Amino acid sequence: MIRKTLSASILATLFLAAPAFAEEATIGRPIEAGSLHEGHLDMVVYYVPGDGDLLEVTATFAPKIGGDPQRVVMGLADGDSVAFSMPGHRGSLYAFSRAGEQVTVSSETDIRADADALTRLADGSLRAAGRGLASVGPM
Repeated sequence: MIRKTLSASILATLFLAAPAFAEEATIGRPIEAGSLHEGHLDMVVYYVPGDGDLLEVTATFAPKIGGDPQRVVMGLADGDSVAFSMPGHRGSLYAFSRAGEQVTVSSETDIRADADALTRLADGSLRAAGRGLASVGPM
C-alpha cells in the first residue's frame, strides 16, 4: 500500500513539475495550415518557401473575446526554434520549430513570463524577454 501511494505521489509531482504543451500542430508542406485553440487566443499558422533555405512562417492570432487579430511572420532555417508570448497575453507561450520541411507549433498556457529575464539570441547577444524578439503587429 505504501509503495502504491509513494508511486502515485511521485507520478503526480512529475506531472505537475513538467511543462505541458497543451496543443501541437505539425505542418509538412507549403500552404498547409495548422491551428491551435488553447488559452485566450486562436492561432492559425502556415508556411511558404522563403529566401534561400528559409521557410517563411506566418501565424495569425485572434482573441476569442473581441479585439483585433495580430500577425507574426518569421523566417525559419532548418533546425531553428523560437518561443514567445503575445503582447497582452503573457500567460501563453507559443513555440515554433523546424526540422527539414516540417514546422511544429505548440502552445502552453499559464506560464510565468518574466519580462526582465534574459534570452540569448541567435547572434549571441542578450536581451530582456519580450523586448525586440519578434515583430508583431495588427493585421
